[in-house]
Amino acid sequence: MEKKKSILGKWNTKTIVATALGAALFLVLFYLVKIPSPIPNTNIQIAYGITTFFGALFGPIAGFLVGFVGHALNDAIAGFGVWWSWVIASGVAGFISGLAYLKLDLEHGQKPGLMFFVWNIIAHFVAWCLVAPALDVLIYSEPFDYVFFMQGPTSFLIDCLSALVVGSILVYAYAATRSSKGSLDKE
Repeated sequence: MEKKKSILGKWNTKTIVATALGAALFLVLFYLVKIPSPIPNTNIQIAYGITTFFGALFGPIAGFLVGFVGHALNDAIAGFGVWWSWVIASGVAGFISGLAYLKLDLEHGQKPGLMFFVWNIIAHFVAWCLVAPALDVLIYSEPFDYVFFMQGPTSFLIDCLSALVVGSILVYAYAATRSSKGSLDKE
């Protein structure tokens, strides 16, 4: 009988170290690899593929922490202050995309299917079209029209594409290095 996965993911020393490594990798990519978009204060960030990968491999809490901690550290060292609405949204994107972990078995070489992509699209829609704009208005009194109709949808499109492309490459590459369940016969 197969053991059911917990929504919290697997928590052991390996997961904690991997989550810290993921947050550090997210920070480095987020800080150094910024491709400007036509919308002010909105960049194409390949770092969201890291939250997708770590969430799929270790679960939603790991995905949340990679996005939240990595984004918060970036804002703290960038010198403009921590923009909490977007930090929280990065964590939310990591958590929701990490729900794919419940259906994936990357440790046994399972390639992600359609639900992997669906969870990522939902994750980035919720994070950038709902959470970030709502918190921008509530916390920072940002203009409603700008954050909900310009910045949010732009961030959704570019961060979702980034997460799907980079995350998919990482997830598929990782799964390819693992043995399929039942592929080794006992002699």
